[in-house]
Amino acid sequence: MNDKRDRPDGDREGRDERRGGPRHGGGSRQGGGPRQGGSQRRPERREERRRDDRGRAGGPSRSDRDDRGRSGYQGRPERDDRERRPPRPKDPELPEDAHAGVLDRTLRAELRTLSKENAEGVGGHLVMVGRFLDAEDFDQALAHAEAASRRAGRVPVVREALGLVHYRRGEWAKALTEFRTARRMSGTHHLLPLMADCERGLGRPERALELAVTREARTLGAAEQVELAIVVAGARGDLGQHAAAVLELKDLATRGTGREPWAARVRYAYAAALEAVGRPDEAALWFQRAADVDETGETDAAEVIGLEDEPLVLDLVGDDDEHDGEENAEGDQGGQGAPGGKPTGRDDAQ
Repeated sequence: MNDKRDRPDGDREGRDERRGGPRHGGGSRQGGGPRQGGSQRRPERREERRRDDRGRAGGPSRSDRDDRGRSGYQGRPERDDRERRPPRPKDPELPEDAHAGVLDRTLRAELRTLSKENAEGVGGHLVMVGRFLDAEDFDQALAHAEAASRRAGRVPVVREALGLVHYRRGEWAKALTEFRTARRMSGTHHLLPLMADCERGLGRPERALELAVTREARTLGAAEQVELAIVVAGARGDLGQHAAAVLELKDLATRGTGREPWAARVRYAYAAALEAVGRPDEAALWFQRAADVDETGETDAAEVIGLEDEPLVLDLVGDDDEHDGEENAEGDQGGQGAPGGKPTGRDDAQ
């Protein structure tokens, strides 16, 4: 056939050998024997060469694998060789009155997944975190929060405590990371106001507003809803939307009784929004109202309206001339009032 003659000899030879039929222009093979006029050992040499080639090109021979096992691959290295961890920091000391029994019952319940000994230690560190935060000693609070996290990093309340310390320190990115982790572990959403405020601290007020309108935000309790509204008003102010900030807080401020635990913060935030929008007289009124209900000093409303400025009172009435001389000498050296230049208080004047 014409098409058979046009094909390369190599293709024709390979096809004919596979079929066992006669080669074109050559002798015939019968009964699977050798080709006429050929050598009896040629197929054996070809088979032998094929095995050798396969051994060299298809993969290592047995001797190669044995040599590799003896001199090359030495097995998986020990873990200590692959990574050497730094020594664990020493946990801060705990006083005798710092233990898990001091914690709120809901917090103690989260520590039940730990061993009794570990739960006591972690609970003690959480107690100290709260105490140092109240004292505004943020370095010591961080030391105890990190100690608790090293011992119980999979407990949500522990990660929340660490996030709260970072939040109070103004470390917004670290705080946000811990709050997200705690939220993911617990499946609750009460940390959304703090997360939104961290976004504000990172210069992303738009993200704070996005968090405030999520479906999870609508499931928050009353206290968290108020805190989120304060954050939203702040985010509006960050964006220059001061009128919107006033509207965000107006109902909360004007309809409250003043006995709510968040009353001072709401009134203070409302006053700040009024001040930013250019209504100073109303702002002063609400700063005063915030100071009236701020019994624990959560805000600086008293300082804003000047209630914390102590008047300077001079003791001009002396018992004798010597006492008068001492008073005059002190006044010349350190200023008027108490030693060191500090003004005396109302009680001293009396």
